[in-house]
Amino acid sequence: MTSAYESIAQGLQKAIELNQGGEVAARTHRPEPVNVAEIRKNLGMTQMEFASKFCISVATLRHWERGDRTPHGPALALLHVVAKEPQAVLRALG
Repeated sequence: MTSAYESIAQGLQKAIELNQGGEVAARTHRPEPVNVAEIRKNLGMTQMEFASKFCISVATLRHWERGDRTPHGPALALLHVVAKEPQAVLRALG
């Protein structure tokens, strides 16, 4: 039981250090923030079209564009790819 607790505590401490900008012995990748409205406008799409084509809820898209929320994780990765290779994403999504 003690070793499990110690392992969890150690992992939590590393997560806290990473979140505070500290260095951790693991490789991490933090994509830069994106301007979702700019990506959408560059593609010449309405909010409805963009949300539909890239499997994003319209409400979420509107929050991102207003700045109420920011995309993170897989959504942020998707938006980076959409910004650079929109046609590849559209082909992949069918």
